[in-house]
Amino acid sequence: MKQIKSLYFKYQEVIDYLFFGVLATIVNIGVFYVFDTLLDTPYLFANAISIIAAILFAFVTNKKYVFKSTSTSTKEAFREFYLFVGFRLVSGLFDMLSMFILVDFLTIDTNISKIITQFIVVVVNYAFSKLFIFKQEEG
Repeated sequence: MKQIKSLYFKYQEVIDYLFFGVLATIVNIGVFYVFDTLLDTPYLFANAISIIAAILFAFVTNKKYVFKSTSTSTKEAFREFYLFVGFRLVSGLFDMLSMFILVDFLTIDTNISKIITQFIVVVVNYAFSKLFIFKQEEG
């Protein structure tokens, strides 16, 4: 048990990111499913809504639980938010383009396409968050 705790603390950030990344992915896929399948919204519009919901969920969880960022000023908090949203919109554009290619050109089901796209998006988002948004000051 002690060894497991030691491994968790050693890799806590990555483990927490994966945990909350899975939850954000569930939010993304769940919102997409509701709008695309249950409400019969056009899939790209449903995708945009799901991306926005996931971005908002992910910002809060990444800031508070994964990178444990404690902004000391409103300016710093706003900087984290606009960088987070900006980089997530870049991955969101990838998400939209991937969906378009998978659904319209490869004729893969919308829900299957959404799941495929999310695997790559999670990795890209971690790199953006770690390297650019919630980077820890050396000291």
